Amino acid sequence: MLSIAELLDKAVEYDRLAKDAAKPERKIKYANIAEYFRYLARELQSTPDLTKILTVQNQLKALQALHDTQQATYGAQVSRLTDVAGHPGRGLEVGSYAGGFLGAARKAGWQFEGLDVNEAANDFVRSLGFRVTSGDLVSFRTRTPFDAVAIWNCFDQLPDPRTAARAVHALLRPAGVLAIRVPNGAFYSAVRRRLDGVGGPIARALLAHNNLLGFPYRHGFTVPSMTLLLEDTGFVVIHTHGDALVPIADEWTRGWAAAEERMIKRAMKTLAALDSDGAPWFEVYAKRDQ
Repeated sequence: MLSIAELLDKAVEYDRLAKDAAKPERKIKYANIAEYFRYLARELQSTPDLTKILTVQNQLKALQALHDTQQATYGAQVSRLTDVAGHPGRGLEVGSYAGGFLGAARKAGWQFEGLDVNEAANDFVRSLGFRVTSGDLVSFRTRTPFDAVAIWNCFDQLPDPRTAARAVHALLRPAGVLAIRVPNGAFYSAVRRRLDGVGGPIARALLAHNNLLGFPYRHGFTVPSMTLLLEDTGFVVIHTHGDALVPIADEWTRGWAAAEERMIKRAMKTLAALDSDGAPWFEVYAKRDQ
């Protein structure tokens, strides 16, 4: 069985060869590779073989690519959050995963930390210099209240959204900001009715490009229902914003598919910003009561 040092040497050599066909933005730091390999060794409680090492290396590359993509696109959310909060401060992102929002927030002067149940992703994000706690929202505790809590794209997947909102209320300082982003049930309902008509292919494309074919994931919301839930749990809604998912095509996506995705999402984001009630996704920014 190879030692960890020998496996790292082989993985680094593998990475050097792989970079010949990789784009510059897909490259990753050796320090991140080493950190992730150490995590794998701890999980297996033995020296992993080279096949497993290379599998993890590919997972790390995927996380790095996702982190870079998300960091570039989360600037808009950071800006809206800062506008509502008034200034950067200390925050918690629930469902931080690859850490893209954490990076965008740090660039804007925020001090955000992450909370996620995915230990592998957490270990990767820690290697980038962020503080991340492994666990769930309801059991999470802090000695110092946060200025903001952000829950992007996973509030509707939590077991009990009302309990989650109350948990966030306890973590925030008075007038602290809660930011939530979820799929829009009103949009899904309006488009779903057209799947069986002449506009079926267009309706299916609209749902597919916004990851809504399987809606709801666990719970479904509209802008009014989300507003009611937050008001019932001690928040005042300050701002709502309509949006669509960002393009996710990469070098492996066929040209026609990437072009279709860009065209559809560009049009949808423009329309969504004009009407949050009818947007595929919406964001809610609310302040905790005093």
